[in-house]
Amino acid sequence: MACQRRASQLRERISVLLRETSDVQEEMKKQKSCRKQSTWIPGVTVSDSEDDDALDRHLKHLEAQRDALMDKKSHCVSLEVKAELDRKLQDAEQHRDELSTENHQLNVLNEHLRFVYERLCSGEDEKPLVPLEELLRSTLENIRQISVTTDDIHSLDTELFEDNEPTGVNESDLLTHYLDRFIELFDSARYEEAALIAARCPQGVLRNLDTSDMFGGVKGPPGSVHPLLLFFQALLMTVPVDDKLSADLSLQLVRCFLQHGATQLVSHAVTHNKLTFTEQLGDALTEHAQKNSGVADLCVTLATVAYEACRLDRKTALSMCRRGLIHSAAEFMKHSRDLTAEDCIWVLRHSPSLTLLQLLTEPQQGLAAILSVGVACSTLLSEPQQQELALQLLDSFVSRGRGVLEEVILEDSMSSVDIWTDVASLCSDLNRDDLSQAVLSILLDQSGTKVLSPDLEGARLMEHVFL
Repeated sequence: MACQRRASQLRERISVLLRETSDVQEEMKKQKSCRKQSTWIPGVTVSDSEDDDALDRHLKHLEAQRDALMDKKSHCVSLEVKAELDRKLQDAEQHRDELSTENHQLNVLNEHLRFVYERLCSGEDEKPLVPLEELLRSTLENIRQISVTTDDIHSLDTELFEDNEPTGVNESDLLTHYLDRFIELFDSARYEEAALIAARCPQGVLRNLDTSDMFGGVKGPPGSVHPLLLFFQALLMTVPVDDKLSADLSLQLVRCFLQHGATQLVSHAVTHNKLTFTEQLGDALTEHAQKNSGVADLCVTLATVAYEACRLDRKTALSMCRRGLIHSAAEFMKHSRDLTAEDCIWVLRHSPSLTLLQLLTEPQQGLAAILSVGVACSTLLSEPQQQELALQLLDSFVSRGRGVLEEVILEDSMSSVDIWTDVASLCSDLNRDDLSQAVLSILLDQSGTKVLSPDLEGARLMEHVFL
């Protein structure tokens, strides 16, 4: 009985193990199936492969890619047709070269015949008359000695074929062809080809903001370059030498390139002088630099070029300061004829720098400083955000001795006593009685009086004596 009971227990245990083994095998099959499925559908994760909505979205994405590829394929030709077209192109180029050689020979012949004609006409006027045989012999001998240069042939070609340039009806037909071709390509979403047609259109008819708005209002297939970027790339490639894009197009081009991270294309356009610079263009570069630290130095450098071209000296100086070129900016500001003291203060407001303030208020070679110390301190102390900068400047004078501050005040011919009195009052309002006392002491010393009391009230009691 005990053996039978034990056998029954073992059979039940074996049955349980078999069920668990079967469950484990089923789970392993499911996991293996999921892993295989993740490789069956590229771009779909294991979790998404079990989500019907995710699979539907992926299917629509694949269908869109398929339609785009099929549309592109419909505009392509077979390899046999391409080979045939290449052969025809080679034949056409060979025929062109043959015609060019023949044209050159005919030009030389025309030049010789013209020479003979002119020689015969001049021979009729000679007295005594030269026999025709002798005249022809001498003319042919002269022709053998004539060398028709390349410039002569080019001049002759221009003269002979200048009437073949498309003008009038021909030009109108050519322009109509370009416009029709552009509309055809644009409507069929072949934006890259349409962009090239627009960029090369005669007389620049399609190189305008209206065309850029057309490209900006559409989108290409998923993963493709934005049509507006294609348009501006085509403009940049096809702009004639020594020519520039208009100011409006230049601004839109820069904004488009910056938006799509094509900073190097902006650099190429600026360095190769393909753009018409404006203040708005420089501001766009500056704004982009402030938002994107990775390209900040390049964008500020390009903005400096734009500001210099527009003769915007204070923005040029500010860009130099933002690049850390403080001494260069100070030298530029000192030699600028258009900058005023207000412009210097404007630069300091947007790029506070004690070094720059010291350089601008420092006289050089017997000349007055471009910025008065008193005016600068009075203006900056009245602005909460700039008060610390003015106090640092005054502290730098005081730290070098009372005589330094006195010399600064005495040599500051552009600041009146009222201005320095205002500086002392503002220092007092900021709880910097030490600076206020130092300034008032120097002012009262110059009037032959002394500050009797070490506090500010004592200074104010004697102020009327000096004033």
